[in-house]
Amino acid sequence: MARPPSALDLAARAAALRLGRAITLGTIVVRDWGGQHRLGSGEPAVAVTVRDPRTYAALCRGSIGLGDTYARGWWDCDELTDLVRVLDRNLSGPRRLLDRVVASAAPILDAPSRLRRPDKARDRANVRAHYDVGNDFFSVILDPTMTYSCALFERPAMSLEDAQVAKLDRICRTLALSENDHVVEIGTGWGSFAVHAASRYGCRVTTTTVSAAQHDHARKRVADAALTDRVTVLDADYRDLTGTYDKLASIEMIEAVDWRDHDAFFARCASLLRPDGLAAVQAIVIADESFERAKHHDDFIRRSIFPGGCLPSVTSIARSASGAGLRLVGLRDVGRHYAETLRRWRSNLQAHEDAVDAMGLGREFRRRWHFYLAYCEAAFLERHISDVQLLLAMPGWRDPLPATA
Repeated sequence: MARPPSALDLAARAAALRLGRAITLGTIVVRDWGGQHRLGSGEPAVAVTVRDPRTYAALCRGSIGLGDTYARGWWDCDELTDLVRVLDRNLSGPRRLLDRVVASAAPILDAPSRLRRPDKARDRANVRAHYDVGNDFFSVILDPTMTYSCALFERPAMSLEDAQVAKLDRICRTLALSENDHVVEIGTGWGSFAVHAASRYGCRVTTTTVSAAQHDHARKRVADAALTDRVTVLDADYRDLTGTYDKLASIEMIEAVDWRDHDAFFARCASLLRPDGLAAVQAIVIADESFERAKHHDDFIRRSIFPGGCLPSVTSIARSASGAGLRLVGLRDVGRHYAETLRRWRSNLQAHEDAVDAMGLGREFRRRWHFYLAYCEAAFLERHISDVQLLLAMPGWRDPLPATA
């Protein structure tokens, strides 16, 4: 034990264990300085070892406290993903009630929030806080394509790299890319889509990112692939993009866009497209009924991983896109593939812990990322969140396929 428990620690522990007796879906076995306590029944069953008595009081901060204390090494668990799944299942009832309460109060809650002004410098800083931790780190957890979004496992035995290529190819085919197209990509990542689209479909790609690390890596990657005549990598905010393009792609970038900027995001997308243009947007989404609460709620992800981020819902995307003149003409849910993608990333991180530590990022950083990946994996497994590939069309677009009877 890190230190003797204080009166506050003991009170928080008693309250936490008392609340834990309400668990009915799954089992959590808690071991601490006071013995062992079995909470709930059934599967999944997980064992938690509490090393620091301050853990219990920190749980008052919800997922923020849970993640922070794990990162600090105050507790451990034999399977993080299953722990979060048990907690998610047993909190679903109260969460649904809170969703309804917040939705009814949305006009009141939204009013002061809308006073927030757009700030490109703030948004750039938020993006860099996550993506600029180092290309070496991301090369450890990602596959060789350096694709940091949901893969598509068309066969269970597929490698992560093959599954990412399958995802990139599906987006290209959805957009019906050809050598006649000029595509604008909002959110370069490390350049995987731009290189894939240009090299396999012959199109031109203009792609942009505000991450310095990603920009440098993507430019080198394009040069190494001898694609500088077809791919242009910009260091620019999406709001500063100009020009007219045939197609647009944005793969899991909108999660970094604040909900108050969604209308502006899709307005910019529409302004960049020809009258008959198409846009493919892949997005992590929260359930429609939870969107109003998520807008105003700070959780572990927003506080510790993606500052300034906000998960949209399918309805919120459709509403903002429609307001910009874009029609939703296709939707594919690929959320079930994200749990496996995250499991592979976490496995890579676990297999290369020594290499990560050698980067000087620190043990707390590594543990925080373990928790983040498990936290997200559980959310996808429990369908609390999902991932969708949306096809949006400008008013002049017409489906080239013949209508069926």
